[in-house]
Amino acid sequence: MHTVIRQPTGREFADMESAVARLLDVMLIGLGTTLASWLWLPEPGRAIVEASFVAFDMALAILLLPWFGVYDSWRGRSKWHLSVRIVIGWLAVQVCGLAVMFLLHRTASLSRLWCVSWTALTAGGLVTSRLLVHAALGRMRRAGRNLRTVAVMGAGKHRDGVIANLTASPQAGFRAVAIFHTAGGGETTVHGLPGFWSFGEFADWVRREQVDEIWLALPMSEQDMLLRVLAEFSGDLVNLRFLPDVRGLVMFDRHVVDLLGSPAINLVASPMTPYSLLQKALFDRVFAAAVLVALAPLMLAIAVAVKVTSKGPVLFTQRRKGANGRVFRIFKFRSMRAHAQKAGVVRQATRRDPRVTRVGAFLRRTSLDELPQFLNVLRGEMSVVGPRPHAIEHDDQYRTIVDGYIHRYRIKPGITGWAQVNGFRGETDRIEKMQRRVEHDLYYLRNWSFALDMRIVVATVVKGLMNRNAY
Repeated sequence: MHTVIRQPTGREFADMESAVARLLDVMLIGLGTTLASWLWLPEPGRAIVEASFVAFDMALAILLLPWFGVYDSWRGRSKWHLSVRIVIGWLAVQVCGLAVMFLLHRTASLSRLWCVSWTALTAGGLVTSRLLVHAALGRMRRAGRNLRTVAVMGAGKHRDGVIANLTASPQAGFRAVAIFHTAGGGETTVHGLPGFWSFGEFADWVRREQVDEIWLALPMSEQDMLLRVLAEFSGDLVNLRFLPDVRGLVMFDRHVVDLLGSPAINLVASPMTPYSLLQKALFDRVFAAAVLVALAPLMLAIAVAVKVTSKGPVLFTQRRKGANGRVFRIFKFRSMRAHAQKAGVVRQATRRDPRVTRVGAFLRRTSLDELPQFLNVLRGEMSVVGPRPHAIEHDDQYRTIVDGYIHRYRIKPGITGWAQVNGFRGETDRIEKMQRRVEHDLYYLRNWSFALDMRIVVATVVKGLMNRNAY
């Protein structure tokens, strides 16, 4: 075993950066209270109490904010997640500070407007300062400074993809410097980087060049190589990172989560985080309420038209499956004449279907028959955007013959979706049509973002209301 005691390149800079960040945060807390006091001039008797509150929070920030990981290295990690952690950490500091003031019986002396203003201004300042610092670091790293050198171990497309990501993200602060080939081939240079075939030579080179990190881009079957690397570098201050090749196994993501204290890789699990679901749910309720209020006159006119032109109820309801397979009743404006239907059999609408009324044909063609589904969204049974729900009988038919069909149940079904804005609407008279629709649904699940939802909503309004496949 080789033992080399050294300080990796950039470690002193990281320690200094963390210390400066802590000092800056304390200063921003003080600046925030100054601005809040300027906006809401404190009464003479409150100034001393508020100053005590600020002093408590400064001390608490030094103690509590590190617990939220805001001073860890965020090199190559999401700055959005960093911003969220900063805000949550600051709110925790404020709650603890208020608890201290409550125990001292001083909360009644605090100005609520001042307190809220201070909290908001400081949160904005903390996030903005951190984003500006990382933007400056990104420019510095693109210029070739403050970089961590990386040697990549692996073979094939997965290794090449890791190196490509490194090369394409210079602002992250990593630079690939060498490759150790773990599979066959005779190349000595790949991507312009020196390559090694002998593990001993590779280990000696890493120590001689004082490489900061080794990334193991290996399949999960390469346990022997993983253990060999861990044993070889156990006495070195070099970071070892395992980037497992799970592309052939993972359905939605490859995030590592903490499960009862152990790291776990999601192979098949819900593709959306609790925060994403909350964000989506809040948008759904607000958007649905706004649509129902804004379009209430139109929906009333449609209801009257449906009622006076054909016999039967205004609304058509049908059992559908929602998130996690839970059954609910979907609402639509009735577009067909009342007709007998065999139990367990659902006949899809076809072109020039005699069951469709004249008003119903217009409603289906313009998708206005779907408007009552905003009630389902408001009730929490559906989402504005998501995979379109099918009749339960069709679910039972397709889930065994269409690859990935079952995963449509992982989130709430939607009024519109990625498949619909890409032309996959209407009758699915062939298995191939349903397979293509499901492929688009799975793409949406894998690539969900709030921006993608907004894109689909806009596309639905612009081009999705009138569709030649809707009949």
